[in-house]
Amino acid sequence: MTTDHVPNPLLAIADTFRYDAIEATHVVPAVTTVLAEATAAIERLQTDPSANTWSSFVEPFEAATEQVSHIWSAVSHLSAVSDTPPLRAAYNICLPKITEFWTALSQNEALFDRYRAIEASADFASLTQVRQRVIVNALRDFRLGGAELPPVEKARLAAIEDELAMLSQSFSEHVLDATNAFVLDLADAAALDGLPDDALAAAKSRAETAGVSGYRVTLHMPSYLAVMQFAKDRSLRETVYAAYSKRASEFGSPDQDNGPLITRILALRAKAATLLEYDDYASLSMVPKMADSPADVLRFLEELRVRARPFGMRDRDELQGFAQQHLGLDHLEAWDITFASERLREHRYAFSQQEVKEYFPETKVLQGLFRVVSRLFAVEALQRVGDDAPSLWHPDVKFFDLVDASGNLVAQFYLDLYARVGKRSGAWMASARSRALRADGSCRTPIAYLTCNFSEPLRDASGQVVREALFTHSEVNTLFHEFGHGLHHMLTRVDESAVTGIRGVEWDAVELPSQFLENFCWEWDVVEHMTAQIDTGAPIPRALFDRMLAAKNFQAGLQTLRQLEFAIFDMQLHSRFDPRDGRSVLDLLNEVRKSVAVFEVPSYNRQPNQFSHIFAGGYAAGYYSYKWAEVLSADAYAQFEEDGVLNPTTGARFLEEILGVGGSRPAIESFVSFRGREPGLEALLRHNGMVDTA
Repeated sequence: MTTDHVPNPLLAIADTFRYDAIEATHVVPAVTTVLAEATAAIERLQTDPSANTWSSFVEPFEAATEQVSHIWSAVSHLSAVSDTPPLRAAYNICLPKITEFWTALSQNEALFDRYRAIEASADFASLTQVRQRVIVNALRDFRLGGAELPPVEKARLAAIEDELAMLSQSFSEHVLDATNAFVLDLADAAALDGLPDDALAAAKSRAETAGVSGYRVTLHMPSYLAVMQFAKDRSLRETVYAAYSKRASEFGSPDQDNGPLITRILALRAKAATLLEYDDYASLSMVPKMADSPADVLRFLEELRVRARPFGMRDRDELQGFAQQHLGLDHLEAWDITFASERLREHRYAFSQQEVKEYFPETKVLQGLFRVVSRLFAVEALQRVGDDAPSLWHPDVKFFDLVDASGNLVAQFYLDLYARVGKRSGAWMASARSRALRADGSCRTPIAYLTCNFSEPLRDASGQVVREALFTHSEVNTLFHEFGHGLHHMLTRVDESAVTGIRGVEWDAVELPSQFLENFCWEWDVVEHMTAQIDTGAPIPRALFDRMLAAKNFQAGLQTLRQLEFAIFDMQLHSRFDPRDGRSVLDLLNEVRKSVAVFEVPSYNRQPNQFSHIFAGGYAAGYYSYKWAEVLSADAYAQFEEDGVLNPTTGARFLEEILGVGGSRPAIESFVSFRGREPGLEALLRHNGMVDTA
């Protein structure tokens, strides 16, 4: 397929795409082509009576769909990191086609019957454990997709899935558009009194880039957080907080209001659960997860709430007392909390986030991260530059090879670190390509997208970098977190694509490697080697690190309660909420806050309208997984604390038992194989400082 007689780069056969050559006009022709090819291949398979074994049916079936996943992954990624009106239009033309393709496959009785026949055959027992799990998972997914429903109900479920896909995309677009829409231009630096020099320089650079004088504040996280942490002007903080918390709601542009979308999404999810004979969407969501039921999850969250709330209340009381005594704030409003917290941290531990940030330049941080990965897992990250690098979607993006001790290629990854207009907020890892065996017996190595939204380097008026990016320690944690996901994807040793890397891993266990890797950001032997003061090059002083470590669990009670608020709200929303009772989504959230939160939020706060995790990001009835998996990750890391945090033998075991096996066996089996026992809650509570020492 070509566009204007130019070969379509999305259809080129190569290890990596030519991202600089991909245009919006390439998307629809490429997706149309691969869908037609996959559909034809599957039709041949399901009518071939001899296609009834692993090699004659499962392998060619997965191969037929792989190119669809490969191309759509690239299109979805570009949509998330380089959004433009033409690309968005092309994406939204293709999204229903992609959704319909996968929905039709999941409801295809002929394919379902082939998988059932393989499971029932005498040959099933001779398959490897990995291949048996692929078959069992496929059968589960056919049932969840509606393969056993009557034709009329299949059509209803398919229509629901199509609409849900479009609604989720619209939800995400509305948040992005509302974030991009807000700018606040200030004439002079006095209005931003309190901001660190680098944040002030970034605000000036944003204004210069936009062709305006003065300083520009936006709702992108580096700008927003700098104002909330450091701006002394309380009214400025209130203005920026209000704009941020009202995004994608009835307070803004009507065509960006996510309120009606939330109502419709919840109704459709409930209908899907009913069609599949589940009590609610949360119960449906539990089927492929570790947790057995919504009730089990809510009991787990309640246990954590009971343990955490006294610590959260103590944090609140300390912050209020400090604000009254030192900041002249008799009553803390929502826009004061981050500012007051930063002042209390500085007062109590004698350091500021800005002071710490000057020790974490990007180059040194990456070297430190790669050192940890090398020590534990015996692989090296080598950046490809110049003509040796593949084409990229933005000049700031980097590309790396991951090689073993013999120099053999293990995996590759793209690293896109900085926030910018047109890029979805947050941080994430996504698969550009999964590991698999090729027909000739060679290994197709995995490729990962690693995406963050950190502050960019300081640039001059011409756009040249005059100082490399500096990261907060929180951003360093985020980088390690996403790289943990990346390692799960890239270091897999499983060759069956359906369960390689993070594929097939229970959703509430997928955060284990990511949260596990964060722990190394708090080890002196790691931090010492990934710090260099931006002016002197000196590593961070041990005394400063010790103060950071003392502050590690600063306000851990408040932070835990915030996560629990989101998790409980999400689970109740998808299991116990019924709008026919006269309650709104906000009513439910406010009820949850009464038992969880210790600070009030303004009535205009519309957090659900921006909750992309559960309305656009795959975490519906699954936000609890961050805490669920943190139990596993904290307990797994305790093994490294016992053996030595950079112990290569323990790292090799973690690679073999957890990272390497991907989704080829239940996550609890992988954990027990590594730890030698079932997980416990104690390590999590200890790591969060929520253990009474009196």
